[in-house]
Amino acid sequence: MAAAGAHRPGPLKQQNKAHKGGKHSGSSQRRAGGRVPVKAQPRRRLRDLNRVDRRHQALQLRRQRKEAVLAEKRSLGSRDGPPHLVVVVLLHSRAAAQDSLRLLQSQDAAAVRADEGGAGGFALLCPRLKQRWRFVTAQPGDLHAVLDLAKVADSLLFILDPVDGWDSAGEHCLSCLFAQGLPSYALAVPGGADLPPKKRIDARKKLSKCIEKRFPEAKLFPLNTEQESSLLLRHLSSQKQRHLAFRARRAHLLARAAEFVPSQDSDLVGTLKVSGFVRGQTLNVNSLVHIVGHGDFQLSQVDAPPDPLSLNPRVVKGQKRSQQDMEVQDDSGNGAVEMEEDVKVLMKADPSKQESLQSEVVPDPMEGEQTWPTEEELQEAEDSLKANRRVVKVPKGTSKYQAAWIVDDGEEGSEKDDDDDDDDDMDDDLMEEAVSQEGESSEEEEAGEEESETMTVSECLRDEQYDEKMEEDEQMLERYKQERMDEMFPDEVDTPRDVPARVRFQKYRGLKSFRTSPWDPKENLPRDYARIFQFQDFSRTRKNLFKQIEKEETEGASVGWYVTLHVCNVPVSVMESFKEGKPLVLFSLLPHEQKMSVLNFLVRRHPGNSEPVRAKEELIFHCGFRRFRASPLFSQHTSADKHKLERFLRPDAALVVTVYAPITFPPASVLLFKQRSNGMHDLIATGSLLSVDPDRIVIKRLVLSGHPFKIFTKMAVVRYMFFNREDVMWFKPVELRTKWGRRGHIKEPLGTHGHMKCHFDGQLKSQDTVLLNLYKRVFPKWTYDPHVPEPVPWVRSESALPEQEVEME
Repeated sequence: MAAAGAHRPGPLKQQNKAHKGGKHSGSSQRRAGGRVPVKAQPRRRLRDLNRVDRRHQALQLRRQRKEAVLAEKRSLGSRDGPPHLVVVVLLHSRAAAQDSLRLLQSQDAAAVRADEGGAGGFALLCPRLKQRWRFVTAQPGDLHAVLDLAKVADSLLFILDPVDGWDSAGEHCLSCLFAQGLPSYALAVPGGADLPPKKRIDARKKLSKCIEKRFPEAKLFPLNTEQESSLLLRHLSSQKQRHLAFRARRAHLLARAAEFVPSQDSDLVGTLKVSGFVRGQTLNVNSLVHIVGHGDFQLSQVDAPPDPLSLNPRVVKGQKRSQQDMEVQDDSGNGAVEMEEDVKVLMKADPSKQESLQSEVVPDPMEGEQTWPTEEELQEAEDSLKANRRVVKVPKGTSKYQAAWIVDDGEEGSEKDDDDDDDDDMDDDLMEEAVSQEGESSEEEEAGEEESETMTVSECLRDEQYDEKMEEDEQMLERYKQERMDEMFPDEVDTPRDVPARVRFQKYRGLKSFRTSPWDPKENLPRDYARIFQFQDFSRTRKNLFKQIEKEETEGASVGWYVTLHVCNVPVSVMESFKEGKPLVLFSLLPHEQKMSVLNFLVRRHPGNSEPVRAKEELIFHCGFRRFRASPLFSQHTSADKHKLERFLRPDAALVVTVYAPITFPPASVLLFKQRSNGMHDLIATGSLLSVDPDRIVIKRLVLSGHPFKIFTKMAVVRYMFFNREDVMWFKPVELRTKWGRRGHIKEPLGTHGHMKCHFDGQLKSQDTVLLNLYKRVFPKWTYDPHVPEPVPWVRSESALPEQEVEME
């Protein structure tokens, strides 16, 4: 009875977790019997440090970092280090630079020596303070000179106006400097003593408020007396140094003197002897050097002339060569006395170890994976093209389309294909009408000019300038219209009526999903890809290279040495620009940085510029220490493996800019400029180098639109997307979508004029639009040009500071 009446658990009885013994640390230690793996021992020791040891370890690390910073600060401007390079930048047209420099030169117990031409300036030697400075004044309005000097400067000295601070040109200069990377700086305000005391106080308050926005932690230094100039020098020597990433890992040099020795074959090319102080890293004679604005070159040898800015004028016996003690005996003059017997050759280039100047691969069509067409196939293509021209009526304006019909050999960078890409965005007839109207208007203007020969010269010139402005306005208006249409109807194009859509869009394909559908990055590459270099793993190469720079000691000229570099095969134009007062800046190149590849920059539109910038439009790039011209592609910045092309530079989002350019290892800042018709450079975007990746897929999307004609429950008759039955059958496999979120597909064509019956996942609205997406991979144009023209000085206005009310005490 007891067994019969016992309680039995039901199916809803609570089931508790079983005890999992042996998984915690105590049991594992017991099972191991005291045996500990070899690899776990060091980690356990680090983890088991007690509180006192951890505190002592943190104190040691903190002390090491502090000592490294102090050693760097002490070496800058000392006897063993390079002189403290201070670049004076004028931010206002009324800023008094000469008076400020005179005050800096009037220090007690200081020797002043002038530079030997070049960028100009002077050197200030203070043996009592054991410091030496070199002051260089950037030419006002020369944007390239300011940016080049800021690349190598230890400190920037901004000269402000006591009333207005900086003008529009100064604002433009500051925007460029902040985007490139700002080293340590100081703000000096000379003058203002002639103002009444009340206005002087008000101007000081107004200037301080405006500076807080641009320089939050900056301090204004008045520069009217010798005592104030000494305080400024003390601040420059003791302030914390800011590091620019692109110059910290490369040796760089600002030329103090230069000499050009023409070669035996030609006077236009020769050897350039550049003298200056090595900065950044050790300079190896076998590495390549880049002269900013002129290109890459090789070195033949490195000499060690006497140091013209030595703090100790006497030669001390027994000193090492590393301390550069080949001192100048005579303290008078400009410090550039270099006797031939005192110049010693430090090192000569080894041809077996020297870096090559090869920047492109010489392509061999027989070794390519792609099949190039034979002569017979090319002849057949030409014959078929001629036959088509005889049979088909070619309306006016369709020759560019006919160029796109030819099945090319992968040469995406040709002019015909570029015209084909441009035709996807605009109507040919409208463009031809605009061009014809411009031609007629220009003919009328020329006829009017011929008829008005009796007019005065000044009026004729004024009319021509006015007409040029009107033409620029018309072009700008057309660009604004295109940008507006692209915003309202992104990627939508009109289906041509005189050309079959299956022929016009034969290079495009449909995708089931833009995000997940596969796309081979090695498919249908252009011939330009045979000329570039590509890394197997770029990030790993960069990481290993930077580790090598930090750990291994490079043989060569150490930081702080005064050397003379013999640069081979330099055009005489480099020396001419140096004689004109342009700064001559040299950077040593890391391995592979002279080779061409595909660079991707992540940029954002500059808020001060609102003009439309179209893709494949020529822009000027300032990438790290390089300067070049190229026609970029714009694409979206996403984490997917495919990225949609953007036809214009968007003002509200970060975009990726893709160009052919020499390899540069990030981090590196980038500035994008657009040149006006009058020669001025406008800053349109700023950013940084993202990657060096030729496999980044940029996809161009075309959207063909149609309108529902008859709507049933889930069926609809769509028209105006195609205009013949064959096109409907050709694009039948491609999926359709609508602007209101419906999806569907083409079921069958109706009639012979392009009407088609479509099936959707729901009933359409009469105001909805049916869309068909087509995709094609695009590549940048090979328009790389390392020679950038000098910009015209920026037009200055009186003040760029906003008017603010000053509170009166």
